[in-house]
Amino acid sequence: MEIKKLVFIRILIAVISLEIPLLFCNNTERGENKFIDSLISVMTLDEKIGQLVQIDYGTISHERAVELVREGKVGSLFNLGILDNCLKLQRTAVEESRLGIPLIIGQDVIHGFRTIFPIPLAESCAWDPKISERNARIAAIEASACGVHWTFAPMVDIARDARWGRIAEGSGEDPYLGSILASAKVRGFQSNNLSKNNTIVACPKHYVAYGAAEGGRDYNTVEISLITLHEIYLPPFLSAIREGALTIMSAFNEINGVPASANPYTLKSILRDNWKFDGFVVSDYNAVNELIAHGFAKNMKKAAMKAFLAGVDMEMMGYTYFNHMKELVEEGTIQEEQIDKSVRRILKVKYRLGLFNDPYYGNKEREQKEILKKEFVKQARQSARESIVLLKNEGVLPISDKDLPLAVIGPLADSKEDLLGSWSCYGRPEDVISILEALREKYSDRNILYHKGCEIIGGNKKGFQKAIKIAKKAKTILLVLGEASWMSGEAGSRAYIGLPGYQLELAKEIRRNTNKPIIAILVNGRPLAIKWLADNVDAIVESWQLGIQHGPTVVDILSGDYNPSGKLTVTFPQATGQEPIYYNHKNTGRPPVGERRRYVSWYVDLPYGVLYPFGYGLSYSKFDYHDLEIYPRSLSINDTLHIKFKITNKSNIAGKEITQLYIRDISASITRPVKELKRFKKIMISPKETVKIEFKLPIRECGFYNENLEYVIEPGLFKLWVGPNSAEGLEGEFIVK
Repeated sequence: MEIKKLVFIRILIAVISLEIPLLFCNNTERGENKFIDSLISVMTLDEKIGQLVQIDYGTISHERAVELVREGKVGSLFNLGILDNCLKLQRTAVEESRLGIPLIIGQDVIHGFRTIFPIPLAESCAWDPKISERNARIAAIEASACGVHWTFAPMVDIARDARWGRIAEGSGEDPYLGSILASAKVRGFQSNNLSKNNTIVACPKHYVAYGAAEGGRDYNTVEISLITLHEIYLPPFLSAIREGALTIMSAFNEINGVPASANPYTLKSILRDNWKFDGFVVSDYNAVNELIAHGFAKNMKKAAMKAFLAGVDMEMMGYTYFNHMKELVEEGTIQEEQIDKSVRRILKVKYRLGLFNDPYYGNKEREQKEILKKEFVKQARQSARESIVLLKNEGVLPISDKDLPLAVIGPLADSKEDLLGSWSCYGRPEDVISILEALREKYSDRNILYHKGCEIIGGNKKGFQKAIKIAKKAKTILLVLGEASWMSGEAGSRAYIGLPGYQLELAKEIRRNTNKPIIAILVNGRPLAIKWLADNVDAIVESWQLGIQHGPTVVDILSGDYNPSGKLTVTFPQATGQEPIYYNHKNTGRPPVGERRRYVSWYVDLPYGVLYPFGYGLSYSKFDYHDLEIYPRSLSINDTLHIKFKITNKSNIAGKEITQLYIRDISASITRPVKELKRFKKIMISPKETVKIEFKLPIRECGFYNENLEYVIEPGLFKLWVGPNSAEGLEGEFIVK
């Protein structure tokens, strides 16, 4: 309470000295505006510019950070590391700077703070916004307890190319599902009352089309039609903003020749004018300075000018605003009133966070109380269970006692750090239970034979013979294969997305020298090209990188203690050369037909199709779709289509099914995708039970952007499908008049 009074008194004294009315404690919009207006009126130009500056604490000394904060030359810091740093620097801001304006402290809280959940790509395979929201809520509770106010998440980039490492951070290739999960994440981080001290501000990123980098190469050029931009890449951002996200991060990439962090079309025309976004935009790390390398600005001063005038309010690192903004104002290139607008947006976020009332979110008591709580760890396990995708099962799963002992082979079986995934914040390997540990706990040491076999990448084949030896002693073989955590995420692009190192050769040698059932368990941050495994092993479990409860969760699935229900949110290719590949592609004028390879849109050296389609995932239950009804068959633009059908669980095992609805506009003024996801539902179905499912689809959701970027619904024939994935299901049609 003393600190709250101190912040109030420091600002009040400055305001009273200018005889400006201040409604400090009025949390209405009117009170907010009066407070911010009053505060801006007493700020110097240097203090205003300071609010536009964000610095990485890890790049400067603590003494320098204190100096900058005390002088009001920085409005935000990130990567402070520990609670003590957050408290010390916030105390400097509110007690030692002239106006006592609190810092907003940021951190990349992507899939957990200390309790690490599945990477976002894995989490999306649960197709469950409640899980995404709960995980984000827990991350916010932990992060705020440690002094963090702001996360640079969720990443809502649509990603269609598995070579791109940051595919791990998003929700896959579909804009409809991606939009739903983006909203869920924002709800989780910000909750329904942002002023509570257990919430953090969300920052959807990377605005925009960062996931469309050419060749899947991080930071690369993006050349994209405006129709594709509006239909595929923008919707998750709009969804997040409608949910209340108060900040947006501009991207590294250029869009059709104009860098995203200095792009007036995306930052002003779309974000401000069309969407009415009233939060603030922060650049990605050093992105403003990198306008020079892009060839878009000749020096730091020009970079600062172009980024700011395009709509970037706060610069993350780069120091172009820090070094040149005052000069730009003094020479008249930028007006101080324009600075005021950006400062207003930033102060508004700080106000809504409650930082002017309680600048110290975290404390030692909360840090000890809120980190790794039992219910948080329980949620980590449950979300991981829902995220695993069973890709293949030739009757070898679940494992029973007759399948013991198990040979556990592979470089990721006993790994802990790699199970955390990229961007694991303050997750620690010692918090992780490895797959090997969990198997030993479940089946006892005597039933587990283990050898690493080879390294994840590099190394040699010296361990092959020992691996083969234990494989021959076992009844069932588990191959735990995949990627190191650093191989995906930022700067984790790969030209070849098969198994790295000698892992594939290890698998082939095990297969050649044994005739035992082989179960492959994948640990990875992206879809992999695993055609040989698909053709030659008996089961494949896609476990991704699941966080601290990875090991027990995998064992839950292997043992049958939990029935897998995850479905892919990204397409698995047969070969790397198919990338980028995605289900909602266009048909082209020469679509592949039958076995024909030439003079059609395919490859002469690859069978037609993908390895595993979007929406695909197996269960220990067996589901049958039947009795499709569609009405009315003919509709106008303002009508709603009703789709009813039944699903029967023909097995003796209760299971969850994620049923999906797709449509296709057969003929339009702009070519349309072969399928578009429009609805999905996740349901538990008891053994032998038949459930009735109904989807309602307003025809207004069946439109598209025309060449003038107008959203239109055109009359004509539509097809629809309901089924377990994007490649199969019941088919029907309807007509829009």
